[in-house]
Amino acid sequence: MENQTQNNAQKNSFFQSTTAKMIMVGLLTLVLLIPLVFVQDLIQERSQRKQEVVSEVSQLWGKDVYFYGPIMKVPYKTYEEYNVTNPKTNVVTIERKSIIDYAYFFPEKLINKSNIKKNTSLKRGIYNNVVFSANMNFEGYFSKPNIEKLGIAETDMLWDKASIIVKTTNLKSIKSDLNIKLNNQSLEFESKSDEDTTYGTLETSIFDYKSLVNSEKINFNFNMKYNGSNSVKFIPVGKTTLVNIDSDWESPSFEGTFAANDTTKKIDKKGFHADWKILDINRSFSQQYVSKLPNLNEYTFGVKLIETVDEYQQNERASKYGFLVIGLTFLVFFLIQSVSKINIHIFQYSMIGLALIMFYTLLISITEHSSFALAYLIAGISVIAMITLYSISILQNRKFASFIGLSLTALYTFIYVIIQLENYALLVGSLGLFFILGLVMYFSRQIDWGK
Repeated sequence: MENQTQNNAQKNSFFQSTTAKMIMVGLLTLVLLIPLVFVQDLIQERSQRKQEVVSEVSQLWGKDVYFYGPIMKVPYKTYEEYNVTNPKTNVVTIERKSIIDYAYFFPEKLINKSNIKKNTSLKRGIYNNVVFSANMNFEGYFSKPNIEKLGIAETDMLWDKASIIVKTTNLKSIKSDLNIKLNNQSLEFESKSDEDTTYGTLETSIFDYKSLVNSEKINFNFNMKYNGSNSVKFIPVGKTTLVNIDSDWESPSFEGTFAANDTTKKIDKKGFHADWKILDINRSFSQQYVSKLPNLNEYTFGVKLIETVDEYQQNERASKYGFLVIGLTFLVFFLIQSVSKINIHIFQYSMIGLALIMFYTLLISITEHSSFALAYLIAGISVIAMITLYSISILQNRKFASFIGLSLTALYTFIYVIIQLENYALLVGSLGLFFILGLVMYFSRQIDWGK
C-alpha cells in the first residue's frame, strides 16, 4: 500500500514537473498545426476563386497583347511542270501551269511608342480586377525588297497586288479604327481568317507597290488601341526595331529575349519607362520569307504588368509564420508560468492557441473587403486584446498580462515587416529570430529544469 502511494506520488510529481508541462505544451503546439493547415487551405481556395474571376474578366476585357508586324505581303508566280500524254499519238509533252504564292518582307525600320494606363474600375463581386488600356503608335519604312535572296524573278512578282498584314493577339479587344498610312495613301485593315491559332491576322486592301514607292522605300504610320491584361510583348521584325513604353504601372517585370536599356529604364511609384533597341544582328532570322511566315515567338520581348504581392499572397505568407507565433506565445506563457509558479492548465493553452489561429481567419475575411494593412491592424488588435484580457484572468497579474500584450504586439509587428519586405525578408527574419532566441535564453537562465 505504501509502495502504491509512493508510485502515485511519483506519477503526480512527474505530471506536475516542468519537463512534463513542456512536453504537453509542445504536443499541443503540434496539434494546433491541424487547424492552421485548414486556414491555409481556405486562403488557397479564396485565391483560386479570385484567379477564376480574373480569368473570366480577362476573357471579356482583353488578354495578353502580342504584336507581330507590320509585314509587306506580295504575291508572285511560281510554276509547276507536269506531263501530258496525247491519247491518239501517245506523245508525252511537258507543260507548265502558274501557281500564286506569297513573299513576305519585314520593315527596314520599326519604331513603336506605347502608353499603357492601368484600369482598376472593373469589379466583379468582392474582387477588383486590374487590367490596362494601351495606346500604340507604329512608324517606320519598308526598303526595296530583296527578291534575289528568295530566288524569284522580277517578272514573276505581282507588285500591283501587294498588301500589309499585322498579326496580333486579342483582336476582339482592339478599340480603334485601323488605318495605315503608306507614304501618301491611306489603307484600312480588315480581319482575315488564318490557320495561325496564336495570332489573329489584319490585312489591308491591295495596293500597287511601284506607284507608292518613293526613293526606294515606303514609309508607314498607324495607331492601335487595346484593352488588355497581364503583358504587352513584341517581335522585333524591323531590321532596326525601337520600342518605347511609358506606363503608370508601378510593378513591371521586363521579360523576353532582349533586355530593356538599363541607362534609360526608370521605375518608381508613378510608373515606369523602358526602351529597347534591337538590330538584325541581335536575332537570327531573315527579313524575307516565302509561302508562310515563321513562328518567331521565341524572340518576343516586352513587359509583364504584375502585382508584386497581392492580398492572398500576403495572407499566405502571414499564415506560414503561424507555427512561429503559436510556439513563441506558448513559450512566453510557459516562461511566466515557470518563473512565477502560476499553474496554467492545458485547456487554457488551447484557448490561447485557437485565438491565435482566429487571427488568420479574421485577416483573410477582412482583407477581402479592405486593404491588407487595415485587415492586419484590426485582426492583430482584436486577438492581442482578447489574449491580454484572458491573461489577466488566468495569471491574476496585470504586469504579466501587459508583458504578454507587448510581446504579441512586437511579434505581429515583426511579422508584418517581414511580409512587406522582398529583398531583405530573409535577412531581417534571421536577425529577428536570433534576437528572440537571445531573449529566451536570458529569461530562462534562472529556471530550475530539474523540478
